[in-house]
Amino acid sequence: MLTFDEKTASELESLYRSRDIVRRRRLVRDVLGAKSGERILDIGCGPGFYVAELLEEVGSDGLVVGVDRSPQMLAIAKRRCRAFDNVSFKEAEATSLPVDQGSFDAAICVQVLEYVPDVSAALKEMRRALRTGGRLVLWDIDWTTLSWHSTDPSRMARILRAWDTHLAHPALPRSLGPLLRAAGFDRILVEGHAFATTDLTVQSYGGAILPLIERFVAGRDEIGEVEARAWAAEQRELAERGEFFFSCTQFCFSARG
Repeated sequence: MLTFDEKTASELESLYRSRDIVRRRRLVRDVLGAKSGERILDIGCGPGFYVAELLEEVGSDGLVVGVDRSPQMLAIAKRRCRAFDNVSFKEAEATSLPVDQGSFDAAICVQVLEYVPDVSAALKEMRRALRTGGRLVLWDIDWTTLSWHSTDPSRMARILRAWDTHLAHPALPRSLGPLLRAAGFDRILVEGHAFATTDLTVQSYGGAILPLIERFVAGRDEIGEVEARAWAAEQRELAERGEFFFSCTQFCFSARG
């Protein structure tokens, strides 16, 4: 699985500044509908972009708590939110949230659960943290929806199979509905959002994750550095010829506790 060390944390912080991820944050916040004075929990807060934006929405009477398993990510998040005094950060797993029962009005968890082996346990913890009727917004990717052009489809298939090993659940959205119901949530809604591009640019989701994929699969025995570099080089050549294409579908779930 992906290791969230200092190098990965730095790469992800750059990714989270890209056009497509800014769009994603806007979609998540629109669904959440944070209100002034609310207490909001961000599970897997990463470098703190959502936390900082939610702090503006809940105002000085509200509170935002960010939880993440990576101390490197939390260090970045704390720096990003240092101007606020109504925020706190906690190092913990999604399956063991260090918060009181029923202490939050709403929670978000964006592209985190696909890395969590025991999704059911994490969802039960989220339900515990929310007050009755509290709102939950989840966002995860079904990586089997990935459509990525290559002149060497066999190599592309090997690369993507290796990339799938960076997480625990490559197709998690397919099962999130029943898992949410089993954890005690209702009023479950889902929307799919395509992230597609014909430009290999760091502003697009496909372009931004390409270096991360290249570095990850280069460390896999079934791929190695030579094949990973060749794959990435081909994608850059396709872009130069105007033949680059990438698309994946990302899913936003909302529910009530």
